[in-house]
Amino acid sequence: MAALVKPARFALRPLLQVVQAWDLGARRWVRALRRSPVKVAFPSGEVVERKRAPGKQPRKAASEASAHEPQGKQPLEVSASHTPSTWEESGLRYDKAFPGDRRLSSVMTIVKSRPFREKQGKILLEGRRLIADALKAGAVPQVFFFSRIEYLKELPVDKLKGVSLIKVKFEDIKNWSDLVTPQGIMGIFTKPDHVKMTYPKTQLQNSLPLLLICDNLRDPGNLGTILRSAAGAGCSKVLLTKGCVDAWEPKVLRAGMSAHFQVPIINNLEWETVPNYLPPDTRVYVADNCGRYAQAQVSNKVGDHGWVCDRQVFKSHKYEEEEDVETGASQDWLPEVEVQSYDLDWTEAPAAVVVGGETHGVSLESLQLAESTGGKRLLIPVMPGVDSLNSAMAASILLFEGRRQLRVRVEHLHRTGVPTEDAGVSPA
Repeated sequence: MAALVKPARFALRPLLQVVQAWDLGARRWVRALRRSPVKVAFPSGEVVERKRAPGKQPRKAASEASAHEPQGKQPLEVSASHTPSTWEESGLRYDKAFPGDRRLSSVMTIVKSRPFREKQGKILLEGRRLIADALKAGAVPQVFFFSRIEYLKELPVDKLKGVSLIKVKFEDIKNWSDLVTPQGIMGIFTKPDHVKMTYPKTQLQNSLPLLLICDNLRDPGNLGTILRSAAGAGCSKVLLTKGCVDAWEPKVLRAGMSAHFQVPIINNLEWETVPNYLPPDTRVYVADNCGRYAQAQVSNKVGDHGWVCDRQVFKSHKYEEEEDVETGASQDWLPEVEVQSYDLDWTEAPAAVVVGGETHGVSLESLQLAESTGGKRLLIPVMPGVDSLNSAMAASILLFEGRRQLRVRVEHLHRTGVPTEDAGVSPA
């Protein structure tokens, strides 16, 4: 048996040499393909000539052509102010988070808490579109967390200089994201200042003499939707009084759909300072689905059901008449503000619309400001049994009604030949 096995071992040696020679030839063949040959000859006899890129010449032809060129012709110089347009040209670098890296969790703890967010002056933006709109408006980024480099390459390269770029796992972003389907990129920005922001020119040129004042709005989804409607209607600015939810909360940002970077937003104002942000001769109007005098002043007819408010709603308003405990007499401390239908003309002067929250309604300060500026309560009719409209819906109705009235006024001025600038109305 040993004699039979020994020749078989010798018989394998030539076969191994053949296999090694074939493997070496294959590697040479692959290495030759990497040299980008001019012509490729296949075993079948077919010869394929490699096409050169447009404007590219062989090395020899290029050297001969350069020798025959006139010496006086200078090569085209590249401007020193050339801004890099690609990731490679800019030389940007990013860090890769290691296991147990707590940079993402520590930053998220700050930006998701309003006290920490206001103290540190930082906000969180999530999603490529929201981040791109923020960069376009001049928001200052500090840190970007991303799961794929392609997401970062979609952003303007010149806006990424000096920004910390950290690549993390998608699972880490998913754990901290508020979205159902996270987009794989988060950005930490310095809290924007409306004075330093660069809003779209079309928005500024077409803005109307129409402002929005948010009073005791505490639902993030409602506030985000209201900001989106304000940007769509062409409001010149939005004022938020103390008691409102933070405009830069992640849920508000998500519902606003980049409205934060299209219309100036002034946050956390005291009612005493609100008049300082209003243009001269501005009249303040209060959105009121069921005003105290609505039933008496707007309609006394039983058939006008659309204008009659439910008495249960009257009892729920915090600014109703109070009864003196000692004398038992009612003290009418509510400011005398006339009620009118929302579709009657109320935009003859610069107007500011106050929208209150659904739970607490508008504040006494808003009614006092409306009374002092000659404004009114704007009543939106609702059917009997319906308490009130959603705050975001009511704000949208009033803002776009104001836009409609201003458009009608502009068309009338055009027909009469009066310049819209002299009448104080934007041509939008």
